[in-house]
Amino acid sequence: MKGLYIDDPLGRNQLKEWEKNAIEKFSTKMSDKEKPFPCIPATIGFSKNQLRYSFIGDPREPSTLYELAEALSSYTEVSRNIGGYTSLIVFYETPEDMKDAYQVEDYEQTFWKHLSGLRSIDQFDWPEDLPMDPHHPVWEFCFNGEQYFMYCATPAHRNRKSRHFDEMLLAITPRWVLQEFNKSPHFAKGIKQQIRKRLTAYDSAPIHPDLNSYGAEDNFEWRQYFLRDDDTSLAKCPYHRILNLFKSNK
Repeated sequence: MKGLYIDDPLGRNQLKEWEKNAIEKFSTKMSDKEKPFPCIPATIGFSKNQLRYSFIGDPREPSTLYELAEALSSYTEVSRNIGGYTSLIVFYETPEDMKDAYQVEDYEQTFWKHLSGLRSIDQFDWPEDLPMDPHHPVWEFCFNGEQYFMYCATPAHRNRKSRHFDEMLLAITPRWVLQEFNKSPHFAKGIKQQIRKRLTAYDSAPIHPDLNSYGAEDNFEWRQYFLRDDDTSLAKCPYHRILNLFKSNK
């Protein structure tokens, strides 16, 4: 499928140097036994080879948005045939000058610009049963008719190592994967407790106050997509504001 990469040792030899470096660093992060990555379902997905990968361009370039859209469209078509722990991992080619200049808040703006940009070129209507207001507790991002949880990691994160990666990175997980995970409340509760313990050990920053559970009255999914390096967060979701800018420029 165009835009997607399935990891295997031989396949890595066909990658560009930066792509190979990115997948190797990601693999090391996911398989570290001494300091295990906090998101247990992600490590399971990695070990089962149910993660799919895409390598796209400079986050600042307009063309990169279309590469992201192509990758996510391709993934949407095949995700339900991969397995119950699947996610799409997107690596951005992040130049050194960007790494030197960008702070966490700069990456945050870029992330929301890409999310709003995806919606502006989405060929599918917004699901009728899903609120369009990000400040509603069950709102979440949709693309190609599929609901997704978004996660962003950046080179600028220092204290929150669980959100650090040497390239700007997205992990995109279908809602149906999370629904399957939550089908056994006792199992899900135990895993979530382990995740929080791992987060405490993994990050030098305290667990971010925005982390919550989907559907809870005080939950806002958008706040969890991009966690800052401290305990601050945006007062208002920028999704619709940026989306309106895209629409006005068409």
